[in-house]
Amino acid sequence: MNILMLTATAEEATQSVAWNLYSYLCQALSAGENQSSLLFIGTAVLCIIVPYLIGSINPSIIISRKIYKEDIRSYGSGNAGATNTLRTYGKRMAALILVLDMIKAALAIVFGTLLLTREIGGAIAAFFVVFGHMFPIYYRFKGGKGVACTAICILILAPAVFPIILAVFIVIALLTRFVSLASIICAMLFPFLSYVFYPLKGGTTLSAFFIGALVVFMHRENIKRLMEGKESKFSFKKTDKHKVGDESTAEETPAVRVEAPKERKYSDDDFVKCACGRIIPRSRKECVYCGEENPAYVPREDDKKGRKKRSK
Repeated sequence: MNILMLTATAEEATQSVAWNLYSYLCQALSAGENQSSLLFIGTAVLCIIVPYLIGSINPSIIISRKIYKEDIRSYGSGNAGATNTLRTYGKRMAALILVLDMIKAALAIVFGTLLLTREIGGAIAAFFVVFGHMFPIYYRFKGGKGVACTAICILILAPAVFPIILAVFIVIALLTRFVSLASIICAMLFPFLSYVFYPLKGGTTLSAFFIGALVVFMHRENIKRLMEGKESKFSFKKTDKHKVGDESTAEETPAVRVEAPKERKYSDDDFVKCACGRIIPRSRKECVYCGEENPAYVPREDDKKGRKKRSK
């Protein structure tokens, strides 16, 4: 019930925003066809650049550097998002990252809507805020996978689709415990459901298609691990922090360290039995009783040191 109320509120809020900068400037300047085209191109470019820059601000990277003095991308899956934050730093930090990622996506889409309506400006902004989150210009184009940002894009651009996507995500995640699998399936459903519920809104469907394709692309390694049966299952518990590339996880049995056997040292107190039946020290090269060579002969440590000194 709460989810339905949330989607209804989102629908009303976005529909109520009738004002946009492009229309205002066209009317204020009494723009002709050429001027209108230039204004449209200018506002469209802003819908690309500003949301991309907003999306490039990654709270996971910023907070991990400021609080923990390290980069979240160096640990776990190497992903700068809420799931990897949960595994590395725990639930509270993951919840904070999730909320901040959603807020930045919402701000970007609202910005695009105010410039060029929701269907055009909002749709363009939605794609580029997700793109910026995945390939941030501030962090050498290595960011997150955009799942949280995509969720807000669905809520604002296609509110009627959101409850279905959320229900599918929860069911798959609970049944399989694979967040990646749930994210991939929901990303593929997003453009299809957008077309079904909003057949006349081509901008929304087109944006949904490109966003879904991006999310699936960013999960390509997860798809490979799912096919090989090596994908990590989701848990609300914080796991042992490990560097990227470390195959060990908290759920696996720790490997037993096998130490190389130490070289045994012998002394004059170590005796062996000669072929003649007499007991002689192991450090004796020949038997003092029969004169035969000692097959178990091992020189003493001080004899070895003496030979090394004499050789020098």
